[in-house]
Amino acid sequence: MALVVGAFVGPGVVELGFGGVLAVVGVLAVVVDGRRTFEQGFEFGDGPEFVLDDGALAAVLATVGAAGATYALSVHVGFGPVVASAVVGLVAGVGLVEADAAAYCGSFVGMVSPGVFPSVAAVLVAGLIAGVAFVATRESFAGFGGKLGTLALFGCATMGLVLGVEYAAAGGVSWASALVVVPTAVVAAVLTVALRDRFGLGAVVASALVGVVAGVALPAVVAGGGGRLAAVAFCASFVGMSSRERLGSARSVAVAGAVCGLVFVVAAPAFAGAGGKLGTTAFVSCLAVAGGDRAVSVVRDGDGAPALR
Repeated sequence: MALVVGAFVGPGVVELGFGGVLAVVGVLAVVVDGRRTFEQGFEFGDGPEFVLDDGALAAVLATVGAAGATYALSVHVGFGPVVASAVVGLVAGVGLVEADAAAYCGSFVGMVSPGVFPSVAAVLVAGLIAGVAFVATRESFAGFGGKLGTLALFGCATMGLVLGVEYAAAGGVSWASALVVVPTAVVAAVLTVALRDRFGLGAVVASALVGVVAGVALPAVVAGGGGRLAAVAFCASFVGMSSRERLGSARSVAVAGAVCGLVFVVAAPAFAGAGGKLGTTAFVSCLAVAGGDRAVSVVRDGDGAPALR
């Protein structure tokens, strides 16, 4: 439930385009996970349980710590949100293997703009909320890229509601930009999978490497729009974190990357400065491709075998 709520919680008025895209999340979840979605995410009596064992505590602490570290690197050191999150993810992927996913989730919380959360205390509380949600949803939507960012958005948006934050509308991205945004997203998604599968890197490390390279190189190489393309590449790297069971071929990953680029364009004005927005964009894209693939295969073949091969 936290995953879907994370997509919806926010200001009273959201850009219709992004709201419309997010509205399909629940439907696609049903298509992809069927009965398990209801059992784990929508039934209040049988939903996922939060059990505070040693692993859960470590995950929550990793989420909170990474949120604070990313915010400090982004705002006070001057790394910017993409590089800061990617660096924290890379460190976690190498040094905190057992809790790297939780730390990466926290790093997305820490990408929040200081205009949204001026103090690190709010970031830490948002990280705590995201960490609890991370533990409670460990078995829900497993293997979908963008899940961690969606949980981060849930933490940030929930804390934003408590503080009465109003998200300013950011400048939109022109559809002409999609000619560059979509190919960038496709390359980043496929590259992340290649780093993971061909070089034996973990999903967190592979995504973080793409984020570091994109965050440093693209602003230096592409005048004017390099920062935006770095965000696109980092966003699409989350698509590449999807498991083979969810996106089972390079073609599926490429299609999801293209969808991610399009959703990025649509979503640009909404939730400006919120941590986890990029991950939510990737999550919606992965659900769209996996759900569409499952629906087509059921209609065509009468089974749930993936159609994109």
